[in-house]
Amino acid sequence: EPDNSDKFITAFFRNAAIKEGVTELLDDRDGLMCGICNGFQALIKLGLVPYGKIIDTDENCPTLTFNNISRHQSRIVHTRVASTKSPWLSMVNVGDVVSVPISHGEGKFLASPELALELARNGQVATQYVDAFTGKPSMGIACNPNGSVECIEGIFSPDGRVFGKMGHSERR
Repeated sequence: EPDNSDKFITAFFRNAAIKEGVTELLDDRDGLMCGICNGFQALIKLGLVPYGKIIDTDENCPTLTFNNISRHQSRIVHTRVASTKSPWLSMVNVGDVVSVPISHGEGKFLASPELALELARNGQVATQYVDAFTGKPSMGIACNPNGSVECIEGIFSPDGRVFGKMGHSERR
């Protein structure tokens, strides 16, 4: 079923006690959160990225959906660090290119052109799919396997403490 695991995760996080705990972690304790692949889907559905708090999302919010080719992709891609406005990326530099494994069927990042531009202006676009040879963002399927808007692979909350991304950095 589409959205299966993120539906479960978001239902769990919308529980009043859990939501209160997450809010306290982020607002009072300067905590950090990271969601990879299905975790990124959950962070998006909750609003934690890009908004930094659990909200009721709607059709104007960004989302993750089926890859352009409508099937699962499992391979190595190249991503470029687009912003270091986060403790999560404090040990890398803007422009660094990293090889990272992907494994997903619903990894296409969608947002309105206006929101994508706003995220870029705010330094919230963390990483982008790029051509391995040029290091430049590319919409080609060999570089951007799901067709993500503006080649976005990962984004931050406004303060950078919540980080969501598709690529499985933990497998590297």
